[in-house]
Amino acid sequence: MRSHCQKIFLLTITLFIGCSSDTEDKKSAVVLPIYNQAYQENFEADSIENILKNAKNAYVLIDPFEGDVAKSIEKIKQNNNQVAGYISAGTGENYRDDFVELEPFLTTKAWEDWQDEFFVSQTNTGIIEVMKKRIDKISNWGLDWVEFDNMDWLEDEENRIKYNLKSTQKEAKIYINSLCTYAKNKHIKCMAKNTVNGFDNFDGVLYESFSNNKNWWDKEGTKKFLEEGKLVIINHYNETHCDDVYREYKRYYKSENISFICEDVSSKRYKHYH
Repeated sequence: MRSHCQKIFLLTITLFIGCSSDTEDKKSAVVLPIYNQAYQENFEADSIENILKNAKNAYVLIDPFEGDVAKSIEKIKQNNNQVAGYISAGTGENYRDDFVELEPFLTTKAWEDWQDEFFVSQTNTGIIEVMKKRIDKISNWGLDWVEFDNMDWLEDEENRIKYNLKSTQKEAKIYINSLCTYAKNKHIKCMAKNTVNGFDNFDGVLYESFSNNKNWWDKEGTKKFLEEGKLVIINHYNETHCDDVYREYKRYYKSENISFICEDVSSKRYKHYH
């Protein structure tokens, strides 16, 4: 005869199995600790040393084309981390090894905000083949994600005129989505950055949030990604009350599934959650 505890255990298992069948068609929500070695706004980015010591079951963004960072990928993944590689899809950086290959597709005038970068001007004349080579490297290194930066560079009409950009917004979206499709064919997930408009095929999105400019992006698109169980990350900068801001975002979206990382003014480094 089964004990009272055994009966409760079996009932619990039965209820769990029964409930799971009701939710199989729904996307499971995703919330992860976030680490970022690739960029920061005011203070220090996460170091590889810090990531290796502390990141577990996390989304870890690295710049694999920087120095010898790629050598640490295997060790980072040992802690059940998902590792993403950074690519600026909307600009060419003059410190990259493939800059000469990119130059024919870029503006000749540097981006005023980032003097080492030049906007992509033409997206339909061969640049995608250069970018695919980067994704090939990301695949060979065994990365799980690719995060595409500057995806919305052609949405600013002033920039189009100022830098004499040739491609249209439609062509830009075709270009970015083509890169994502190529990555997916290599079993790499796609992380959008700062926009989901026209990028429904992406697996997640990261937004850059500022102490004086929060929640400035497409809120309905963000809600849709959350409803679909996609990874939604808010990378918040220059904040004295990180915990309060995180609570504010979760209240606004009525979701506990916002992944969050915050530049903390007091420690002058990223603060991590979960």
